Amino acid sequence: MGIAHKMAKKQREISIAEFFEKNKQILGFDSLTKAMVVSVKEAVDNSLDACEEARILPDIFVKIESVGKDEYRITVEDNGPGIVRKNIPLVFGKLLYGSRFHAIRQSRGQQGIGISAVVLYGQLTTGKPARIISKIREEEVAYEIILSIDTKKNAPRVIKESPIIWNRDEGTHVEVTIRGRYTRGKQSVLEYLQQTAIVNPHAQITFIEPDGRKIIFKRATDTLPQPTREIKPHPYGIELGQLVNMVRSTRTYRLTSFLTTEFSRVSPKIAEEICKKAYLYGDMRPQELTIHEAKRLMEAFSKVKLMAPPTDCLSPIGENLIKKGLKNVLGSLRPGFYAKPITREPKVYGGNPFIVEVGLVYGGELPKDQPVRILRFANRVPLLYQQGACVITKAISSVDWRRYGLEQRGGEGIPVGPAIILVHVASTRVPFTSEAKEAIADVPEIREEIELALKSLGRQLKMFMIKKERKNKLSEKFFLVTKLLPEIARKSAEIVEKPIPPLEPVISKIMNVVWIDEDMEKIGKDEVKIKVNVTNFIPKELKFTLYGDYPVGSLLETDGSPGEDYVKWDVKIKPLERKVFYFRLGDAGGYTETNYYVDGINPSVVVGAEPLPGDWNIRLETMEEILEEEENEEEEVVEDIEEMEDVGDE
Repeated sequence: MGIAHKMAKKQREISIAEFFEKNKQILGFDSLTKAMVVSVKEAVDNSLDACEEARILPDIFVKIESVGKDEYRITVEDNGPGIVRKNIPLVFGKLLYGSRFHAIRQSRGQQGIGISAVVLYGQLTTGKPARIISKIREEEVAYEIILSIDTKKNAPRVIKESPIIWNRDEGTHVEVTIRGRYTRGKQSVLEYLQQTAIVNPHAQITFIEPDGRKIIFKRATDTLPQPTREIKPHPYGIELGQLVNMVRSTRTYRLTSFLTTEFSRVSPKIAEEICKKAYLYGDMRPQELTIHEAKRLMEAFSKVKLMAPPTDCLSPIGENLIKKGLKNVLGSLRPGFYAKPITREPKVYGGNPFIVEVGLVYGGELPKDQPVRILRFANRVPLLYQQGACVITKAISSVDWRRYGLEQRGGEGIPVGPAIILVHVASTRVPFTSEAKEAIADVPEIREEIELALKSLGRQLKMFMIKKERKNKLSEKFFLVTKLLPEIARKSAEIVEKPIPPLEPVISKIMNVVWIDEDMEKIGKDEVKIKVNVTNFIPKELKFTLYGDYPVGSLLETDGSPGEDYVKWDVKIKPLERKVFYFRLGDAGGYTETNYYVDGINPSVVVGAEPLPGDWNIRLETMEEILEEEENEEEEVVEDIEEMEDVGDE
């Protein structure tokens, strides 16, 4: 027997499960610590996707138990719609099985590898099978299935299956035992869940650590993300092989019908134009297309002007919920400044629509002498690893942050300062650098959008710093006017032996602002009482609305009107009058200061508060309304003066 025949006898088919069994690092299981995070991540991502598709507010339970040296049992349970009984073994015991791979819409999981890879890793490292319980609302009982994976066949091996009574109407419970290592801090399960809560503020996540410590990330909003709609492929993002497969499997009988029904943004008129530029008959059968004709068709796609793909296949977080998520999870850090989050207009790369969103917090207790903390997300999933290889990090490093007040050597690299930068990329197909989905590839269109969004945040940060500096300078002026001027007047009056002149008109003329500041009083270890001081140094009575925000769930008491994460006061204040409002916060051991906002007054005359952001979903008074109100007040004053003059004449 020749060498070729001997070699041929050794060759055999490799199943995908066998391949990943021997190359588990490709899926992210390349260290014990990372394996722990990836295992929790895949199960939680599946739970979030299932709940959102069923339009259910997610309530997710995660528990990690130590069962031996470097051996842990991971339990993830959700309140989703459950899984149909016959599909349970396939979902958890067969790699490359899923419902989202062919769907062109935003979702967390797409390859159909994630949760079955966790089952495979657990089986490989501990030899123990996975335990799944699932119940759908239509059935009276839940089903418990214990299974492993037959790696040679890439098929589930069901060890036990039985109906059980479960105390849920619907949901899924997954238990997997893996070899791993539990840590706290950076790149840990806790960090993953914390970041997941930031970009999924509609979810409530309960986490029990191996030592029994219980952490709850409370739901910050009852608003579910906008549902996504599946779209057809766009001609600009199609490959030749994909086009050939599509024409072979289509049920249409005319080439023009194929183009209009199988692609998005192709109208009958555009389809005729494409056929004409490709020198093809519009009524020919698509199945008869040759390779050369398919190439001409591909070339014709680039010669016609097509609208960008529809964007209802995407579900961005939105400016309001980004801020709420950050406040809910990072509230204990009490940053001094929350920039208004930026959601860019949808763009396209390679026929795939995408949206970039960014947020920034600054100051407070954040470390001043360390690189800024970067929070990276893709389709609402945290990216904890391979930060340096990600386009998000590269875009942040390429922005000249020195222009916006942060330290940065040489004008490039990750800036240094007390800030956290959040970047979220949502797309129908996120271009990850590997199957582990840990970093986004450096696609020029995506990088440009991130850089533009970051520069918008930078301008907000610079404006905040300028206003803060102005307030510090005015504080000195405020002290001189309110403390020293009365003393000077008193001493002068004593010297000349005359009464102290009225200082109110003088102080008003010098200051001409509404001054807002706060005093903090600690009550016990974690409780504080905040007194909000409002002083009117403008020579007329004012009416406006004042808002103070705070971390969700920390408000104990206030004399204002509490909202979901803010307190509102209706202020009516006379010239040189000082009014004091208050609120009490619990769980506020690291409190620094509150952000205050005003509405119904020209913000340029207010020191210590910003204009109310438009993303608070509170109706704002327009500047025209404010000016009109001021004119009406002036007319009333004139009428009062004229009336007094008439009385004097009489």
